[in-house]
Amino acid sequence: MKFKLFFSIAVTALLAMSCGPKATTPKPPVAKKIAKELTIHGDTRIDNYYWMNQREDTAVINYLKAENSYTDAMMKHTEEFQTKLFDEMIARIKKTDESVPAKSNGFYYYSRTEGDAEYSLYCRKEGSLDAEEQIILNVPEMAKGYSFFSIGDYSVSENNKILAYSEDTLSRRRYTIKFKSLVDDKIYADEIVNTTGGITWASDNKTVFYTVKHPETLLPYKVLKHVLGTPVEKDELVYEEKDNTFYTFCYKTKSRKYIIIGSTSTLSAEYRYIDASKPNSEFSIFQPREKDLEYSIDHFKGDFYIRTNYQAKNFSLMKTPVTKTTKENWMEVIPNRDDVYLSNFEIFENYLVVGERKNGLNQLRIRRWADNEEHYLDFGEETYDAWISTNPEFETDVLRYGYTSLTTPSSTIDYNMATKVKTVMKQQEVVGDFDKSNYEAKRIWATAEDGTKVPVSLVYRKDKFKKGTNPLWLSAYGSYGSSSDVYFSSVRLSLLDRGFVVATAHVRGGQEMGRYWYEDGKLLKKKNTFTDFNSCAEYMVAEGYAAKDKVFAWGGSAGGLLMGAICNMRPDLYRGVIAAVPFVDVVTTMLDESIPLTTGEFDEWGNPKNKEYYDYMLSYSPYDNVEAEDYPAMLVTTGLHDSQVQYWEPAKWVAKLRDMKTDHNPLLIKINMDFGHGGASGRFERYHEVALEYAFVLDLVGITK
Repeated sequence: MKFKLFFSIAVTALLAMSCGPKATTPKPPVAKKIAKELTIHGDTRIDNYYWMNQREDTAVINYLKAENSYTDAMMKHTEEFQTKLFDEMIARIKKTDESVPAKSNGFYYYSRTEGDAEYSLYCRKEGSLDAEEQIILNVPEMAKGYSFFSIGDYSVSENNKILAYSEDTLSRRRYTIKFKSLVDDKIYADEIVNTTGGITWASDNKTVFYTVKHPETLLPYKVLKHVLGTPVEKDELVYEEKDNTFYTFCYKTKSRKYIIIGSTSTLSAEYRYIDASKPNSEFSIFQPREKDLEYSIDHFKGDFYIRTNYQAKNFSLMKTPVTKTTKENWMEVIPNRDDVYLSNFEIFENYLVVGERKNGLNQLRIRRWADNEEHYLDFGEETYDAWISTNPEFETDVLRYGYTSLTTPSSTIDYNMATKVKTVMKQQEVVGDFDKSNYEAKRIWATAEDGTKVPVSLVYRKDKFKKGTNPLWLSAYGSYGSSSDVYFSSVRLSLLDRGFVVATAHVRGGQEMGRYWYEDGKLLKKKNTFTDFNSCAEYMVAEGYAAKDKVFAWGGSAGGLLMGAICNMRPDLYRGVIAAVPFVDVVTTMLDESIPLTTGEFDEWGNPKNKEYYDYMLSYSPYDNVEAEDYPAMLVTTGLHDSQVQYWEPAKWVAKLRDMKTDHNPLLIKINMDFGHGGASGRFERYHEVALEYAFVLDLVGITK
């Protein structure tokens, strides 16, 4: 009976869009309400759309297809424009291209693309860039027959003869590890399923360590050891994480001497290690886990180097002998500073490179081991991003780093730390008539509700900017301490060249301004993320960077939660909102420990089994706070196979919004039935969704070409 009921709902919705006297005026699907009572702490919530969480139910699938058909019908008048946008986006991309080779263990590794191929070739050359090319992974061939295909990781054995690689063909981030001979290209029979994709070789050229996912929650929770040529079902369990608020992983130190197993939660970490040449030895604990103690490790010569928050709010760099690894032995290398956040580090034979963040911008600090002489790199722009790139070897004075800004295409730069000479090895080529001098980037500071200054990075085309009249595309993330660093996008030119100002609000919940910036936007301070964003939007209008009636907001995943929250809090501020794979059903998801990622995120959002956190989450959860009021025009996207934010969250949210909102603005949802959290896997294919998003907002401001 239930199946027939749901099926009739979906069919009715489809018929409504294709039949009747006004086929040009599509009617949205109307989701059936089946009340589900959810009670905790003496509080009962009624969820009328709880039934949508049955991924395998044909009726649910039909309902999602009905939503897609409605979106297609509503956007049909923009189809030609979407095609034009897509064509111009990919026309700017250099089709035949190659990455900068990186040397590792005697070989130069790189990837390259050919023509219209959606996927890259992974290649290497032995000893010299003039040597003969060896294609180690022909991904265009491997991807044939799949609607989605992704290489998770690849790793070469110490003797350079065997390639281990992982692939995902469903978009659930459950990777299968395979092995290939680099001598004769034969594929080994060994296949390891349901892994995170990471692969760590021991030094014996036959043993690999890998991490598997929990069959229900998909959390990485076991590390196993596989010996090539032996039955996978007999692989030895070397570590199992019993605490479901932690996830585990494995890697090899840069020195290639140690294999490391890490277990981390949001606010705690624990590592284990063995000699890479002794894969059958017992792992030793580096420093036992403690609440609120975070650290990560690498190895150089006789010491382990530790990035940690131990007695260091903004993190410090410490070291300890390999024979004495617990925290009482740690010695300070770079101290904590209140105004500088230490984000990462890279060790070379003669130099230490430290990634830092100050005033919201990344810095690269270089220190010579011999005399501690140090200097910073100068990047010369008001707003930018710079990062330590791939540096697999110790014995070099050349640091490879990456650089980009809102007007400077992504660049790979080699910097000689001894001579202080920079060499641009590659800069992203923008095909066509792009001229960076046509665009202006700025960094401004909005004032939040509590007086905090919030940085905003923005860019516009100079000849299209007229104060107070431009449409604005404002985005943010603001969770997990993940900083929204600026970057160049050739795709973004399709907005800028049509008069949009494009901006990123560096709201609290990220880590742009240091550790306190993160802590002021999480748990019981989460609402700062949302009010910061609204303040940034208001400030940009007040300062003339946007027309009051042309403000558009975009956010994805936890940034989609932000979109849902601002729609409830200040719907009047926005002409339109795009929420990509949005985390909007916060309370129900965080109460369901069978859902991937839930238990590992209690330190981020709080555990709603605690009434204080339940009440606070309930006060901002987008799904729970939908009201009978006017909302902006909205486009929501999701993927059926999303393992991070389940498709039913945005589907339920849209159904509830459609039932309750009092306006006539478009409310659309696009469900990708083939992909997951990251969208399409092909390098061009993914831009179809971007073209849809751009067409949606451009249409709302009357730009149709």
